[in-house]
Amino acid sequence: MKQKPTSSQRRSLLKAASLAPMAGAALATRDALAQDRKDTLVMANEFGPNMLDIQGVGANRPTYGVAWNVYDRLMTYGRKKLPDGSMMYDYAKLEPELAERWKMDADGMGVTFYLRKGARFHDGTPVTAQDVKWSYDRALAMGGFPTFQMKAGSLEDPSQFKAVDEHTFHVKFVRKDKLSMPNMAVPVASIYNSTLARKNATAADPWAAEWLKTNAAGGGAYKVASFRPGQELVLERYDDWKSGPVPKVRRIIQRDVPSAGNRRALLLRGDIDVTYSLPPKDFADFAGDKSKIKVHSLPVENALFYLGMLSSKPPFNNVKVRQAVAHALPYDKIFESAFYGRGIKMSGASNEPKAPAWPQPHGYKQDIAKAKALMAEAGVGPIETTLSYDLGSATVSEPTAILVQEALAQIGIKTNINKVPGANWRAALLKKDMPMILNRFGGWLNYPEYFFFWCYHGQDAVFNTMSYKNAALDKTITNARFAESKPLYDGMVKDMIRIANEEVPRIPLVQPMMDVAMQPGITGYTYWFHLEPDYRQLVKGPVPA
Repeated sequence: MKQKPTSSQRRSLLKAASLAPMAGAALATRDALAQDRKDTLVMANEFGPNMLDIQGVGANRPTYGVAWNVYDRLMTYGRKKLPDGSMMYDYAKLEPELAERWKMDADGMGVTFYLRKGARFHDGTPVTAQDVKWSYDRALAMGGFPTFQMKAGSLEDPSQFKAVDEHTFHVKFVRKDKLSMPNMAVPVASIYNSTLARKNATAADPWAAEWLKTNAAGGGAYKVASFRPGQELVLERYDDWKSGPVPKVRRIIQRDVPSAGNRRALLLRGDIDVTYSLPPKDFADFAGDKSKIKVHSLPVENALFYLGMLSSKPPFNNVKVRQAVAHALPYDKIFESAFYGRGIKMSGASNEPKAPAWPQPHGYKQDIAKAKALMAEAGVGPIETTLSYDLGSATVSEPTAILVQEALAQIGIKTNINKVPGANWRAALLKKDMPMILNRFGGWLNYPEYFFFWCYHGQDAVFNTMSYKNAALDKTITNARFAESKPLYDGMVKDMIRIANEEVPRIPLVQPMMDVAMQPGITGYTYWFHLEPDYRQLVKGPVPA
């Protein structure tokens, strides 16, 4: 015979029955969150894009990543597998992206692109050759970095670009330039939705520069779901993308986490999936414990971390002062203490280049006596100056700056250290008024003359951070770009390097590593020349057992 439940038992049963739907809802919510996390990749770096417009004046490096994922180019680069099984781009191989094919003119002085007919921008507007024409015209009209970048491939005048019909676009070459085609596959050559952009243009802003800083007008594999500068960028997969395989990851959350310690902790806890900007020591630690965190590392092609000196104004307009600084720097200490030996040291070899290759180590090494003698020859008294660096690179720049400060004090140069917020660094470079800087530059196109065109040519582009001018070097750079034979080209490249080593407006310190730390379940990572993440190939799988 069953006993009747007591009043207390009845109350417990009623409470359990009332909570059952809530428990089921909580379980469903937890399952949904787990599924959402599976489809979402979270990346955290020190700082993110300062705008969404790659052609905008002052766009920082993370903006390159926005362009790469949110916009299309006519072409992209192939990929190749390295001996260790990792993937990197292949700068010698161009492949279709927005253009399904192209055909060179019979005389080699132009190219016709045939666009994918089903391609649409994120708002559903069909992509046309008129959009390509508008985008290329815009890059030339914006000035600064985008204009110089187009010019690096002899894309100089809007008359070179013609929309033949809705899906056919022609580029006329003003000269035979081996960089013309590769230059149309870099982020600056992104294709904008001209119809949408024009709706947000004004008479004072015909290219919608203000609107495009915080709004996207692309048709790439991802669309911008939200953008909070200095905090977070959220991307959503564009399922109607036609220019390649639809990405595996549905949602990207890219967060700004200024503290390197916090980023490391988030990675170790599994709260983020990928990070790029950690101190070299952290990457060295992770590389030694492959069971927890996966590290991908490659020396950055055509790239240098350097000390630059403003050569247009005293005291660094005096070549002997610059050479004195070059002999004073503690290269070995910088390499070991700031970079933890990760990278390639750029000192202690010879100022006479051994090969037509860049980068290669120069002949300076620390010699305080020689540095003091050069200061005496320069005829300058004690110097007080400022050494500036980007807070976004503080993990290597801060210890480097302190070592530079200590070394220069020994030769009569008092150095005050100035830390510039990452979001303001590009604007600070544009002013060309910082006497000394620590900076990193990498050339997108892996050719020595391309690096020198940006960094040493008297056109004074933004990346000629030293405002260095040398007519003989300018001529050599130009001649190397269009050399008619390999022996001529090789000789010109060596001449460029020799002049740079002797004049030393910037002192190469280290060829840096591109280090990426990720959860073990992340696959598909590809190293790209712009150093920003390409989310289109990433796959987020379960953590290996």
